[in-house]
Amino acid sequence: MHLERLSEDEVPASVKKIKVAFFTDILIKDYDGAIKTMYQLIQRIPDDRFEYLFFCGVAPRHNFPYRTIRVPSLIVPFNISYRAALPGLASRKLRRILNDFSPDVIHISTPSFLGFFGLRYAIEQQIPILSVYHTHFISYMRYYFKMVPFMIKVTESFITRLYKKFYNRCDLVYVPTDFMIKELTEHGITANRLKQWHRGLDTGLFNPGRRDDAYIRSITGNDKPCLLYASRIVWEKNIETLIGIYDEAEAQQLDVNFIVAGSGVAEPEARERMKNAFFLGHLDQNKLGKLYASADIFVFPSISESYGNVVMEATACGCIPVIARGGGSQALVEDGVTGFMCEPNDARDYIEKIRVLLNDTGLRDRMKAEGSKYISLLSWDHLAKVYFSDIEQLARQSPRRQPSGKDLSLS
Repeated sequence: MHLERLSEDEVPASVKKIKVAFFTDILIKDYDGAIKTMYQLIQRIPDDRFEYLFFCGVAPRHNFPYRTIRVPSLIVPFNISYRAALPGLASRKLRRILNDFSPDVIHISTPSFLGFFGLRYAIEQQIPILSVYHTHFISYMRYYFKMVPFMIKVTESFITRLYKKFYNRCDLVYVPTDFMIKELTEHGITANRLKQWHRGLDTGLFNPGRRDDAYIRSITGNDKPCLLYASRIVWEKNIETLIGIYDEAEAQQLDVNFIVAGSGVAEPEARERMKNAFFLGHLDQNKLGKLYASADIFVFPSISESYGNVVMEATACGCIPVIARGGGSQALVEDGVTGFMCEPNDARDYIEKIRVLLNDTGLRDRMKAEGSKYISLLSWDHLAKVYFSDIEQLARQSPRRQPSGKDLSLS
């Protein structure tokens, strides 16, 4: 019997690695909740079954184990901390790289210029597309255009049309909560393309056992209860209401510490207007886990979240969430059971709920226990397993993996 070596195109599909082209504007670790989610998948890629190629506008700043193609990018006018990739400036090169790579599946992070480039290529080549719904951009318009309010409806309408054009061409879209699935279908996204896929949690980093009273005292210099906001400090996180909550706490002479962790374009003004608050800047995940566990109440007024990783992280650490009744985050808190929800822009409502918690130790303990039960249901290992299984199913639809009709038998 003579055994000939098969070329890659002749190797049975069952033994080929599945090739995935991954498009994301920013690939800086811990940049925001969306990218933290991406890295939970990236660090679990089974290298014996998958080969990934990353296209991004801003490349990783650490040692990254996968091939990365950097795409020209520029700063976004309404959010100078964000860079948008511009694939049109390198279209031929990117297409040549994609053709050489010959992906089975396209993973697109967001409907950006780069996302639409990946979408068009996938449609042309009949390659299945998966996307994860990370950012609820529709809700951002009221912040980006607050100085020109007549533009809000116009831009919201534009984003809605863009969503339909993008997500209705994807084969599978992960959405973190039933609430967001309902909202997307109301915007015209086909329901059978949407799949609920929770966000997981690293309970090694985020757990109540990481509480460190000496650490929190080194920040505040006292033993007062601590209110914590942790996220990017950008106006679309409803920072105006956060400042209002701080002002109301000061006006009522609430005997607490107000701690703000994060950075962003609204940080200079927030620092100026919250003079007695403790601003810590950007923290890595390890320090953030210790901060959550050492604080008492997590204050989060954002109504623009598609999910709200920070709410889950705080809950996992026993830092009770008092959040806005709006956006995807509201699906993560059972009002009165694991935390409180408030009228989004009513600072007094937040302070009333905070007072209830400060004055009732038993309620705080019960909420922590209920929150712990909910967190126990989440696992990144499980969610990654679902993701890679779905990638495999999509790959079976890819032209590259269809039988070629060649006789591969040995003779």
